[in-house]
Amino acid sequence: MLNVGVVGATGYAGEELITVLLGHPQVRITNICAEIDKPQAISEIFPKFKNRLDLICTEPDIKEIVNKSDLVFLALPHTVSMGIAPALLEAGKKVIDLSADYRFKDKEVYEKFYKARHKDKKHLVEAVYGLPELYREKIKNAQLIANPGCYPTVSILALAPVTAFILMDSDSIIIDAKSGFSGAGRKSVEEFLFSEIEGDFKAYKVNTHQHIPEINQQLSKLAGKKLQVTFVPHLLPVCRGILETIYLKRAKGAKAAKAQDLINLYRKFYKKEPFVKIRDEGDFPRLKNVIGTNFCEIGIYEDKEKMIIIAAIDNLLKGASGQAVQNMNIMYKFPEYMGLV
Repeated sequence: MLNVGVVGATGYAGEELITVLLGHPQVRITNICAEIDKPQAISEIFPKFKNRLDLICTEPDIKEIVNKSDLVFLALPHTVSMGIAPALLEAGKKVIDLSADYRFKDKEVYEKFYKARHKDKKHLVEAVYGLPELYREKIKNAQLIANPGCYPTVSILALAPVTAFILMDSDSIIIDAKSGFSGAGRKSVEEFLFSEIEGDFKAYKVNTHQHIPEINQQLSKLAGKKLQVTFVPHLLPVCRGILETIYLKRAKGAKAAKAQDLINLYRKFYKKEPFVKIRDEGDFPRLKNVIGTNFCEIGIYEDKEKMIIIAAIDNLLKGASGQAVQNMNIMYKFPEYMGLV
């Protein structure tokens, strides 16, 4: 059995992570902690864990985490993980970080978008970006996984095939994204209260969102040149799920094709991927298809001049905790779907 610790257990991602791990036959949760007023049984914080997990949730204690865990999940706010991860890594533990602290190779980009000085340049260089569909071989032997953001996960999966084959005009990428409010985390901010969100719909951080450089970084690697997307996120009055509609112009000189040809390309690109589903022509994803699953669903429309890619995930699973467990399975040579289907 693999002994795992969860740091940041009381947030949305931490709660979801515990839920998934409790259903994993090769895992034992041995340590849970979070910023908390006083030690409290996790089953008191989340009654659904009663008689399933009654560990006491305490403030993080590095010695305790190290002594009890082989692998540690950091389900912490951005800028916090880099203060904890180094000690765990130096103690020989493997770490999967769900924050943005290790996603960027250029620390200046991180510092610009997250408004904090990066304190762990050594491990920033060593971290592996944890998108299995693109980096599975590197994930297998990684000590530190930078679990991707929720918007970047669905954006990159939706765009990877056309980017890799340069089928679109690289200056024309427009991502129209909609997310449930759990994507902002469990925090008391007035604009994310249900009473403020219910019955409303709005754009926010228009083309300034902190996930933009993460999307650009990965797509640029695939394209072999610098790409810059236009990204507009919107807040849906639902708890969870992301649905993106992506608009692309066909690259100059690229041969026009039917939608079915592009669908076939996507199916070939993802043929060995257990958690990517390409829908039939004229059939497009909806949130209800993916909520509660680790799947990314992709639908495709194409005419002579433009392509429209529609993709959906559960932001708390494929966009966070489910993907983290998928990465764990790869690292420890468990079946990739174990605990996730």
